[in-house]
Amino acid sequence: MAWPEKLKLNKQLIRSITEAGYLNPKEIQLKTLPRIIGGQDVIAVGPEGSGKTATYILAVLNRLKHTNEGVPLVLILVPDKGHVLDVISRFESLNKNKAVSIVGLYASPGTEAQMNALADGADIVVATPDRARAIYLKLGLNLNKIELLIIDDAEQIVKQGLQLPVAELANSITKCQHLVFTEVIHDKLNKMIAPFMKLPAIVEVDEIGEAAMELHPQMLYHVPNFGTKLNLLNLFMQDEELFTKTIVFVNTRQTAEKVYKTLQNRLKNAVALLEIGVADFESSPEVRVLVAANENDIEIDLHHIPFLIHFELPVDKETFINRVKNNAPGTEDETLSITFATDLELSQVKKIEQATGQKVIPAELPADLVIEKEKTAAKPDEQQAPKRKAPVAEKGEAFHEKKASNSKTYNYSSGLKAKMSNKRKH
Repeated sequence: MAWPEKLKLNKQLIRSITEAGYLNPKEIQLKTLPRIIGGQDVIAVGPEGSGKTATYILAVLNRLKHTNEGVPLVLILVPDKGHVLDVISRFESLNKNKAVSIVGLYASPGTEAQMNALADGADIVVATPDRARAIYLKLGLNLNKIELLIIDDAEQIVKQGLQLPVAELANSITKCQHLVFTEVIHDKLNKMIAPFMKLPAIVEVDEIGEAAMELHPQMLYHVPNFGTKLNLLNLFMQDEELFTKTIVFVNTRQTAEKVYKTLQNRLKNAVALLEIGVADFESSPEVRVLVAANENDIEIDLHHIPFLIHFELPVDKETFINRVKNNAPGTEDETLSITFATDLELSQVKKIEQATGQKVIPAELPADLVIEKEKTAAKPDEQQAPKRKAPVAEKGEAFHEKKASNSKTYNYSSGLKAKMSNKRKH
């Protein structure tokens, strides 16, 4: 299918994108471009490679039919310098209107050169949020005539903690259209964009390919923070009959030691660090939980281990995929892989799904799990208020004591219950 007329792209732009090799629109472009061209705020959610960046580049070039005396009309916020340079390069490959000028703002020694480039005139500004904010505060970035604010790779911007400069820049623009492009959408991202998005259309595409490999069954527990992960792990490991042999993966040695000490308070000698070796772990009648750090980069034979818990996802998705590959499908001692993920880790989950061609099944959190509150800075009046003494908890207590009626009952999903029931024979 060629570029349809209903997208309302100008003929010169269609010629440019066709010559560049974009012969047909992708799903995300078909679903979002009509809304963008119509002036609506849009949140576009799609995996890497789904065409998000090309979508807004087409929308911008289709919009800029004339220049505005060098005053920026479009502000594009991206996570880092590499993204700035990549977006500018892609604009230049499609833009045939040489009167349109583009300036990039990113961390570099000094700001004078970038401020001079803005003073010479810029129709499109591609910037990291912190550098754009710094130059704006120096009166070097004029936001008075911005018509389109675009936030690309928004989940990475949140992961880098750049929500504040994004919010300040958005609030400094009187009136404009807003576009947000992201791989995942979650609470932290919603909190950043909600104040300035105006009844946005949410468009989501999910380009999961055909399953290319056999994997062990997988479950995903979406939790708000690290403390809740610890509570969930402690809650699971109480069940000695079910979790007979479990390897818990974290990213660093420091985290491994923290998880180990937390579990040791209750499990005593039933938990160990990776030093004992997997073979010794499998044969040990006492040790049933092994904590391993991803940074060790040690090849581990996971055959016959009933449970793998990724407390943290490894940076390299191939590490995770290799662990959950099922080399003997249909066997009775099949491994179950369980992942704990916060908002900031959901994009890694999406990349794993895209690479494997399989969705990770979300599971309900247990009813008696204690959800830890996010730590926030105290307000001035709260800092001066006298602190009440908290009741002293028993050593090692990671979550509240359960009622007797709730003992040994977990709010597992029906699918997980079925899979877990098969494990009790181990």
